[in-house]
Amino acid sequence: MKPPQSWGRISDSKPAGVRRLTNRFANLKDLQGAIAPLLAHGLGRSYGDVCLNDGGALLLTSGMDRFIAFDRSSGVLRCEAGITLRQVLSLIVPQGWFLPVTPGTREVTLGGAIANDVHGKNHHAAGSFGHHIRQFELVRSTGERLLCSEQKNTDLFAATIGGLGLTGLITWVEIQLIPIANAFMEVETTRFSNLDAFWAINAQAESAWPYTVAWIDCLASGARQGRGVFMAGQHAAPQPELAAWKESHRAVPFDPPLSLVNGLSLRTFNQLYWHRAKNGRTLSHYVPYFYPLDAISHWNRIYGRKGVYQYQCVLPPSVMQDGIRELLKRIARSGQGSFLAVLKTFGHRPSVGWMSFARPGATLALDFPNRGEDTLALFRELDAVVREAQGAIYPAKDARMPPDLFRSGFPQWERFANVVDPGFHSNFWRRMTP
Repeated sequence: MKPPQSWGRISDSKPAGVRRLTNRFANLKDLQGAIAPLLAHGLGRSYGDVCLNDGGALLLTSGMDRFIAFDRSSGVLRCEAGITLRQVLSLIVPQGWFLPVTPGTREVTLGGAIANDVHGKNHHAAGSFGHHIRQFELVRSTGERLLCSEQKNTDLFAATIGGLGLTGLITWVEIQLIPIANAFMEVETTRFSNLDAFWAINAQAESAWPYTVAWIDCLASGARQGRGVFMAGQHAAPQPELAAWKESHRAVPFDPPLSLVNGLSLRTFNQLYWHRAKNGRTLSHYVPYFYPLDAISHWNRIYGRKGVYQYQCVLPPSVMQDGIRELLKRIARSGQGSFLAVLKTFGHRPSVGWMSFARPGATLALDFPNRGEDTLALFRELDAVVREAQGAIYPAKDARMPPDLFRSGFPQWERFANVVDPGFHSNFWRRMTP
C-alpha cells in the first residue's frame, strides 16, 4: 500500500505501518503491536504534516463509516468518525437539514473536522465546527473508551476539538444540524476595488448575511491593492419551483512537470475573474457555493510535482486592517501566490477547543506553488507580520511554521501537551515540540 500523503504533497510520507480501521476493531492496544506511536488519518486533506506520522502507524479511518442514529425531527445525527461530509450531506439535505459549519470541501471526515476544528464562511454567525458537537467517543492508546462532552471528560473534550488527532482516536460523533428549506442558496455578489472597500462591505454584510467570504486578487497593488469579489449567502427560502441541478465533474489526470500556477497564468486569471464578476443576487445550489473545487478531482496537481503550500493566518481585530495590507503588499512584491486567495473575518464567539485556530479577527489564506527557498523566504516575511500582530497560523494548513510562532499563537499549548495521548504523535507535533 502506498503511504498516504497530505494534500500539499511537499514531502513523502514514511510511516512504519498503515492499518485500515473498521467499526469492528477491539482496542488500540491490539493495534499498536510493535509499531508506535499512532495517528488517525482520514482523507489527508490537511496541507501539511498534521496528518503524517513518520516512523509510527497511521490508522486509516475511512472504514469507520456507519450512520448510527438520525433524529429527523431534532436534527441530531450520530455516526462514526470516518464518515465524510459528502456522505453526511447526501443523507441529511434531502431530509431538510444541513451542516452547521462546513469547510471548503466535502472530502473531509467528521473526525478530521473535529481534530482541526474547521471553520467556514459563517464563523461570525455560528462559530466553528466544535461549537455544534454534542458528544463523541474517544479511545485512548491504553484501550480506555471515554465519552466526551461539555459535561463529561470536559478537559479531553476541549483538548480534542482542534487537538490535531493527538488525544486519541475519535470513534463516533454526535452533532447538531441546522434546518433548511431546500438545497439552494441565495447569493449576493459584489465586486470591490480595494481593501478599504472590502472592510466596509464586509461589516455591512455580516450584520445581514450568515455566510460571507471574499476572493482577493493577491497580485494587485497600489490603489487596487486587495481588490476582489465578495460573496454573501444564506440558505434559500421555500421556492415554488427550483431548477434541476446536476453536479459536473472533471479531473486533473496527471502531474505536470512544472506548476501551472505562475506569474503569467495568475495575472491572467485574476484579471478575468475580477472583470467577469457580476454584481447582483442569484440562486445557487449549495455545492458550487460551498465546494467549488470538489468538482475537480486531484486539483492540487496543477501546482506540479514539487507540491503546494497553503499559508493561512489570523490577525486580531485591532491590527487586522494594517496587517492584511502589509501581508498583501509583500505577497504582490514577491510575484508569488495563487488563484485561491480568500479573505474573511471571524466572529467573537470563544472557541470550545483549547487549540482552535478560529478567533476574533481577519483570516487570509493563499496557496503557493513550492518554489523552494524563494517561497520559504516569502513565508519568513509573512511570519514577521503575523508575529508582530500577535496572530496565529493554522496548523491544518501548515508545513513549515517555526515552533516559536506556534507557541505564541496557541498559548494553551502546554496545557494541551499535558493531555496528549502518549501513544499518539505526528510529524507536526515533532516539529513543534522537539
